[in-house]
Amino acid sequence: MTLRWTIGIILVILLGTAGINACKKGDGGSGPRALSFTVPPGFPEPHYTFATNPLTQEGFELGRQLFYDGRLSKDGNFPCASCHQQFAAFATYDHNLSHGFDNQFTTRNAPGLFNLVWQPATHWDGGIVNLEVQPLAPLTAPNEMAEEIGKVISKLSADDSYRQRFKAAFGDETINSQRMLLALTQFVGSLVSANSKYDRVKRGETSFTPEETIGYTLFQSKKCVSCHTEPLFTDNSYRNTGLPVDPTIRDYGRMRITNNPADSLKFKVPSLRNVFLTFPYGHDGRFLSTTQVLDHYTSGVQLSATVDPLLRDGIPLNNTEKYYIQQFLRTLTDSAFLKDPRFAQPQ
Repeated sequence: MTLRWTIGIILVILLGTAGINACKKGDGGSGPRALSFTVPPGFPEPHYTFATNPLTQEGFELGRQLFYDGRLSKDGNFPCASCHQQFAAFATYDHNLSHGFDNQFTTRNAPGLFNLVWQPATHWDGGIVNLEVQPLAPLTAPNEMAEEIGKVISKLSADDSYRQRFKAAFGDETINSQRMLLALTQFVGSLVSANSKYDRVKRGETSFTPEETIGYTLFQSKKCVSCHTEPLFTDNSYRNTGLPVDPTIRDYGRMRITNNPADSLKFKVPSLRNVFLTFPYGHDGRFLSTTQVLDHYTSGVQLSATVDPLLRDGIPLNNTEKYYIQQFLRTLTDSAFLKDPRFAQPQ
């Protein structure tokens, strides 16, 4: 059975289970404590709303425990957090490709995990369209966590503390894949980055420096904002930015999902929030710095049938303009998010 079929079946089960969980949590009494999810000022309404997976303190804490637990991987060495580190905005710091089971490497650069509830689909190719089933992909990928879901459940069920945590979150000690995925979704869906200097400027709490202001003006006037749309700094589209295909990995991006040649070499537009912490850049991490990325857009775009129309003539930028744009991009670092103890590894 393929992973896609497995995900599809579990999604159907999830939808039913979520309805049951929602009913339980609506009964009142001494059940899980509800957590509110606040949409930051200026942000659009999220795609994922927790409507069928009510956010609770116990569910969030269980999801955090699972996120940092290596037992979700085959050999115990690769928790979700091994590729998604908080100090790197939950990307893999300074690695183009992440390390996985049995000394293997992944084939794509791990994206930062934040503001996921505003994403209609996840992964560089948009292959996962429901946030609740996303963890199944890395959990079962042979070159990532490489574990079977049934074995994960067995390991968790043998741990009394997990049985108590599942009871606190869902009302009884039953541990199954549905509940595990719902808890993980409560945690990763709560990873909201919306307190950078840019955000504080927008809220009227501070001001850009003159250099940041020039960079912001250039960012808006030079096409950058067309794809990296405020306030999320992505429009969640898939675009061919003129990168030649890696001859070893041979990753054609969105076309792997749609089988449509028109989607060849198209990858999801990443958010630029926390961009100075999520290097290297690109779907395969081929760019080591923002300077290299800007150089690519200035003179490195390779034309093909699917290259994005906005980039056919490149983005003309001189070195001074690149400097100012980078000064603006630095205002997108959310230090509060990076150090938020709610998202840190449980002690």
